This record gives sequence, structure tokens and C-alpha cells, in this order.
Amino acid sequence: MTESVGRDRSPTESVDVTVSVVGEDVGVDPSELSDDDLMRELHSLHRTRLDTLRHGSDPSLANHLRRTAELETEYLARHPGREVDPHRLRDGAGVE
Repeated sequence: MTESVGRDRSPTESVDVTVSVVGEDVGVDPSELSDDDLMRELHSLHRTRLDTLRHGSDPSLANHLRRTAELETEYLARHPGREVDPHRLRDGAGVE
């Protein structure tokens, strides 16, 4: 199921949001997403993370975890040599 939402957007903008259900293959395969779409989906998941953790049903949280893992795995596959900010490292950790 796909629906358009305009939250935090101008009245002329809309975003297609894919709603997934645990146990069903609903949603676009991450490998089929453009880089821009992948980043948009990741931003959306991370923006809604705390609310889903605190207030979502168990199936909703499970779906959120599954979809986050799928999208983050795809991101890492596309960007294996991503730039690591040295300020984000703990002492003793190195950048390879």
C-alpha cells in the first residue's frame, strides 16, 4: 500500500510512503531504490525510530527493525568505503 503524505512539506510536495506489514513482502526491494530514494527512506526510518520504539505495536516495531536492517545493509553494500568522521571514533579506534 502506498500513500502520499505532506507532513513537514509545502502544500505542493508529497512523498510516497510504502507501508509494510510483518510477514508480507510489501515495499520496494532496497536494491531497486535509487540512491536518493534509499537516503529518503533511511531518513524517514531514523526520524520515526524513537516514536516507533516507545509507542508502536510489537508488529510495527518488528517491521521497523526489519526494514531498517534491509535499507542499512543496502546502503553499506553501496558505500563500503564510506567516509568515517574521525571525531566519531572512540580513543584507540582507527579508520581503516
